[in-house]
Amino acid sequence: MSGTTDGLQVLHADDTLLVLDKPAGLLAVPGRGPDKQDCLSSRAQARWPDALVVHRLDMSTSGLVVMARGLDAQRALSRAFAERQVHKRYTAVVAGALHSPCSDSTWNVIDLPITVDWPNRPRSIVSAELGKPSVTHWRLHPHFPGTRTDITTRLELEPVTGRTHQLRVHLQAIGHPILGDALYASPEQQAMADRLLLHADTLALAHPLSGEWLSWHSPCPF
Repeated sequence: MSGTTDGLQVLHADDTLLVLDKPAGLLAVPGRGPDKQDCLSSRAQARWPDALVVHRLDMSTSGLVVMARGLDAQRALSRAFAERQVHKRYTAVVAGALHSPCSDSTWNVIDLPITVDWPNRPRSIVSAELGKPSVTHWRLHPHFPGTRTDITTRLELEPVTGRTHQLRVHLQAIGHPILGDALYASPEQQAMADRLLLHADTLALAHPLSGEWLSWHSPCPF
């Protein structure tokens, strides 16, 4: 099933799960305050009352989100995420010329522990003392080989773990913040884009009931 329903871009809907394409600027779940109640999950629940949150994207990140239909499906999908049985891939544009240590098509690894920066919430930070293990794979984007310049680089990213703001923190930590990032980029790097240039473009998982491997793709909007 594909299409737009009640302000939602729906890529898949059945009795077990939903796959939705979230625009940048929309919360994934409700925030604090009456002005933060409009979100992806509330819009989905208005149409599917049994829709439950399994994971989330930052408000400024666009792309694919899966929701469960009912508690059993939520438990199964949450377990798949926890056991790293869900494939996720992102596209990002970062500041500076980032060069792959090996070939351009090789996946590289950022392995830096992350924790919430409590005095400066909602930021997170790399911390050898307090951080939880956090791993991100990255490579130069194979479909846009001409987009690397002295100013920006387009990347593919695969988070192995799922810490808060992991991709944003890891890229800042190696000196290449994502353009448009209001939390982790410099004012100059923020001004280079009118939104956070981070998009969840690929999601794949085994259907909780049938076991069939399913995959969805959302074209990058930037």
